[in-house]
Amino acid sequence: MSTPQALESGSRHDLRTGASPDAPDEDKFKDEEGAFGYCHSYETSSRYDGPGLRVVLFVSGCLLRCTYCHNPDTWHLKDGTYVSAEQVLRRLGDFAPSLRDLGGGLTISGGEAMVQLAFVKRIFAGAKAMGLHTAIETSGFLGDRADDAFLNTIDLVLLDIKSSDPDTYRRVTGRDIAPTLRFAQRLASIGKPVWVRFTLVPGATDDPENVAGIARFVAPMKNVEWVEVQPFHQMGSFKWKAMGLDYKHHDTPPPSRELVNRVIGQFRDAGCNAR
Repeated sequence: MSTPQALESGSRHDLRTGASPDAPDEDKFKDEEGAFGYCHSYETSSRYDGPGLRVVLFVSGCLLRCTYCHNPDTWHLKDGTYVSAEQVLRRLGDFAPSLRDLGGGLTISGGEAMVQLAFVKRIFAGAKAMGLHTAIETSGFLGDRADDAFLNTIDLVLLDIKSSDPDTYRRVTGRDIAPTLRFAQRLASIGKPVWVRFTLVPGATDDPENVAGIARFVAPMKNVEWVEVQPFHQMGSFKWKAMGLDYKHHDTPPPSRELVNRVIGQFRDAGCNAR
């Protein structure tokens, strides 16, 4: 069993590996209590991951293997630091007054937050008790695990929809698209606020019909407040090299401004609020 350690501040761009070598595999992880969990790091002062000023907690564990992932060191629980939810909430409490004053809150990202559902739920419940806005960034692949009680602790879902085409989705993530679309439809049915995030990768996700398919799916959903187009970047490529992973995008350029504008325009033309 891992020994609890101190939660580390830092950046999503920091490379962190091997902190908990005896951790279980992420696809076999089960925990009903959520008193402890595995985290990569946390950031303060984010204005990107939800409304207002935010603390962003990056938890470990993910079942997708996105070919362009900029944080492959969050895939495995063994690379995360084993920490207590109590410690996380104590640290969050230090920032809570400023976060409330600035209209912000807590965002939990990953990895995939729903790998550690009970741990994340406990932290969100604590954040709500502090009067903080809560947001989760998720692929939705594990959305079937999220019961109503879990969703009630979340004010906003940042939902990554990586493709509309099943073949493209499997090629870039290694998984099926159906669970994500099912989760999106469930969120729409209960009116849960959502920001859809789409990573624009030249040569992988930029096909006009792929974008159009996401736009057609999202546009009728009144709960989707924004579609955010996220341009591919190379800031995580050094992690792939350091971890001995086969990185398929060494030669992939960031999308041009013209391409970004075309994709944003496709979403807007379909009736989405896009940026």
